[in-house]
Amino acid sequence: MWRSWGKSTVKIHDTSSPSTLFPCSSFKDIQDLCTEEPSQPSTSKKPSIFHRVRRTNSLLRAWSTRPPESSTTSDVATLSRTQSGPSISIPGAEKRIVVYFTSLRVVRRTFEDCKIVRSILRGFRVSIDERDLSMDSVFLTELQQILGQNKLTLPRVFIGGRYVGGAEEIRQLHESGELKKFVEGLPAAEPSVCDACGGYRFILCDECHGSHKLYTEKNGFKCCTECNENGLIRCPSCSCAPL
Repeated sequence: MWRSWGKSTVKIHDTSSPSTLFPCSSFKDIQDLCTEEPSQPSTSKKPSIFHRVRRTNSLLRAWSTRPPESSTTSDVATLSRTQSGPSISIPGAEKRIVVYFTSLRVVRRTFEDCKIVRSILRGFRVSIDERDLSMDSVFLTELQQILGQNKLTLPRVFIGGRYVGGAEEIRQLHESGELKKFVEGLPAAEPSVCDACGGYRFILCDECHGSHKLYTEKNGFKCCTECNENGLIRCPSCSCAPL
């Protein structure tokens, strides 16, 4: 049943041989690893890829923290070049600021731009004629005729009768300090709020009482010609005359 013991054919290495330190074939590379390598002449070592990455990152950080070179000056110069073209002006507005804006929140960015521009201009406490396109569509037609454009973005600002620009131009001029020079010489604003309109610059029409419709026995209902589509008229106490 059991296989008889026989003479093995596997040859065993002679461990007494002094020529080999490690007789087993699996340790044949250890001797080469343990031997010291001959010293080579020192050569200039090229910077590794990690060194290059570190240098690049340090340069990028230095550039990002460096202040922009005369960015405000370039913005003002660009604005000056833009305004150096054919100037747009409106008659009868030489002594005030005219702002075309909207109070509707339909487009959030437009509403925020109008709010910021009005806040900046009110900070100078000068006479401002605010014209809300959502309160009266006549302002839209008026602005289209002044600028000669059908598609418009709001707000649009006129200072001393001269067209200045929109929200971006007002921000740049305000940050550079040039806007203050534009409003110098304009009359100061009234310190109190108008008693007639409460600062809204519109009141209800006396003819139709805000309905924008009148009834007659002969023709029935017809549109009121004294007010706008919202049944409002401009406040006679605080609103400026239409352009």
